Amino acid sequence: MDLVLRPGRADDAADCGRICFEAFAGIAREHGFPSSVPGPDAATGMVEMMLNHPGIYSVVAERDGEIMGSNFLDERSPVVGVGPVTVAPGAQNGGIGRRLMLDVMQRADERHAPGIRLLQSGYHSRSFALYAGLGFEFRETMACLQGPPIGETVSGYEVRPATDADLAACNEVCRRVHGIDRGGELADALKTGTARVTVHDDRITGYATDLSFFAHAVGDTTEDIRALIASAPAFGGPGILVPARDSALLQWALRNGLKVSELMSLMTIGLYNEPAGAYLPSVFY
Repeated sequence: MDLVLRPGRADDAADCGRICFEAFAGIAREHGFPSSVPGPDAATGMVEMMLNHPGIYSVVAERDGEIMGSNFLDERSPVVGVGPVTVAPGAQNGGIGRRLMLDVMQRADERHAPGIRLLQSGYHSRSFALYAGLGFEFRETMACLQGPPIGETVSGYEVRPATDADLAACNEVCRRVHGIDRGGELADALKTGTARVTVHDDRITGYATDLSFFAHAVGDTTEDIRALIASAPAFGGPGILVPARDSALLQWALRNGLKVSELMSLMTIGLYNEPAGAYLPSVFY
């Protein structure tokens, strides 16, 4: 039977979650790394959330009624983020991943998104080749860090929970650093209560939607990001993603007990500005 691509549905969560776990676990095991997806239940929960979120587009690959894989496009902000794209282990390397990628790229084009971004595991050369072949450009390397809370403060930087009244100021910080805002993701974080801001010289100079794999942070300076990391009660999922080029931040985190679990590549198509400040990407970008 020919492969069919269709929109994802809520009742796809179990099958897509199982495939997501098996795909990530198998590739990580093949390369001697821990999987970024800890178990089937976590994968199913993540996929279920994405299938049900109105700001996230989903596509499922199906052959003869059997789900072969899925992909997602985070459309909550002007620049869109891809992933996770996963294919059932027995069906990998047969072009399904490419079809799933072309689908979300077409979706982004139809929406006139100014840019598309993703992060991929640095050890997985096949996916790197796939994305590069589709036109994605490598931008920089991220170090995924996990460890115990640091429990410190940074002199001159107050960290507090974000409120709805902070939304405009946070979006302005993001525009100063990246040239775009990520207001949709920030609005979600405000609803769930995970967003935090840094205040320096009586103004907001940084924020984080959370300190986790699926969250991002932006600051005018490395000190803003350091303050957010230092005050975090925990680092969610596989951990936080720190730009490897930010040596001061990376070395400070390592001195404070965080460890590198893997390196990831930030790749982009379309609009991209070299960051004019400090940041932590999410696994989307």
